[in-house]
Amino acid sequence: MIVAVLEVDIHMPFNSSLKEKRHILRSIKDRVLSRFDVSIAEVDYQDLWQRSRLAIALVSNNASFANKYMMEILKFIEEDRRFEVVSHKLRFC
Repeated sequence: MIVAVLEVDIHMPFNSSLKEKRHILRSIKDRVLSRFDVSIAEVDYQDLWQRSRLAIALVSNNASFANKYMMEILKFIEEDRRFEVVSHKLRFC
């Protein structure tokens, strides 16, 4: 069993409130969940207006498939122009 965890740090330079940030994050999470069969949550920087860290988890029996699937999710997230992906880290457990 392979557990892949993708952490994505994003910056939202045009946000001016936590309400705006939550709206964007809800939209990101809903879009990812509607297209991919994964778990996703905000895991850091909850009190900052313009920054967030999302964690995406996937369980698979094949590390190569998990890696490819997570990179597809990252590419999908990067297509959103309301924010920029600052960094990402993929780990396997």
